[in-house]
Amino acid sequence: MTPVQQPNPAARPRIGERIMAAINREPTTAPHGTRNDALLAVAAALVAVCMALFTDDGRRPDGLGWVLLVGAHVPLVWRRRRPLLVIAAVVALVVPYHALDNNHTAPVPASFIALYTVTVTQRPLRTLLVSGAGLGISLTVMLTAGENKQAAELLRIYGWVVAVIFVGIATRYYRQYVAAIVERAERAERTREEEARRRVAEERLRIARDLHDLLAHSITLIGVQTSVAAHVLAADPERLDRETVAKALDDIAETCRSARGELRTTLEVLREPGPADARGPLPGLDGLPDLVEAARLAGAKVEQTVRIRQAPPAVGAAAYRIVQEALTNAVRHAGPEPAVRVDLHERDGALHLAVTDDGTGPTPGKPPGFGLVGMRERARSVGGTLDAGPCDRGGFQVTAVLPLGGAT
Repeated sequence: MTPVQQPNPAARPRIGERIMAAINREPTTAPHGTRNDALLAVAAALVAVCMALFTDDGRRPDGLGWVLLVGAHVPLVWRRRRPLLVIAAVVALVVPYHALDNNHTAPVPASFIALYTVTVTQRPLRTLLVSGAGLGISLTVMLTAGENKQAAELLRIYGWVVAVIFVGIATRYYRQYVAAIVERAERAERTREEEARRRVAEERLRIARDLHDLLAHSITLIGVQTSVAAHVLAADPERLDRETVAKALDDIAETCRSARGELRTTLEVLREPGPADARGPLPGLDGLPDLVEAARLAGAKVEQTVRIRQAPPAVGAAAYRIVQEALTNAVRHAGPEPAVRVDLHERDGALHLAVTDDGTGPTPGKPPGFGLVGMRERARSVGGTLDAGPCDRGGFQVTAVLPLGGAT
């Protein structure tokens, strides 16, 4: 059996673009314009010759009349490039043709083509001025050199001239309308692409922050707990404190399990085809006791004061990550057994957060990491602010103000 060929989705936009380009094609920018206009001029000249030979509208052209009639079609080859000069040349050849009382119907197609080109490519005011001047000149010549019957026939033809003018103006406005639609569609497409790129960048930044907070916190705790176990093993091998070593190893295992669970939740976002918001529950204020307990197991003396019961999920997640990073920094940089105070309370419609330690802070001269940058980004993501720096009486402090209303 022959497999059914599936439609190519990438081909649809190209087909749509070709259709829109065909609809919105400007006469001056159409491909092969000169060649097509030359063919049009030849076809119009053949029609004019047939009309001059087989229609009973004045006498047949003489030698000069044939030259004027055929010559009036030559400028049509350049009608797209110089429409005003073309219609001027056509009028200059058609007027003496009519003045010699030749067949008055034969040059009508060439005149209509030149007039339509002017109405499509020029502004309406200029079109009306040019066409009015041409009509006035032709009518004056006919009334002067022709008979009243021919003049009446010419007036009937000029009714069609007016119709051509209005059709050309309507076509011009229609093309401008289609061009505006295409421009808006392209602008909307660019906006969608920029929005998609912005969302991808934001999601990458969010995952980078989560991985940094998770790995930095977990690795720091594992390192401290491993140091405790190593110290116990090396301090007095003959009087080994098995309970202390076992507890340190259990804490390491628990930290690894917690880190593995959070890492799996974070990486599932990269595998799931669904939206980024469907990534499971965010960590919140209810997870602060676990952070405090983990810091205590790492040797920090942590006191916590939480005077807020509930916060929007985004605010709670931002506060959780800020406290997590602040405690990690305190365990890493504040020295052995630092005293850390964690305070969260609500005031003036905002969550006020402060994490203060009595340690020495980061080592001077050491290149800065991404911890403080990530905390500031998390505060800004919910419309808040964050400050971090040494305290006047020693130690390091991180303070943040996170609005509770309007957080997303």
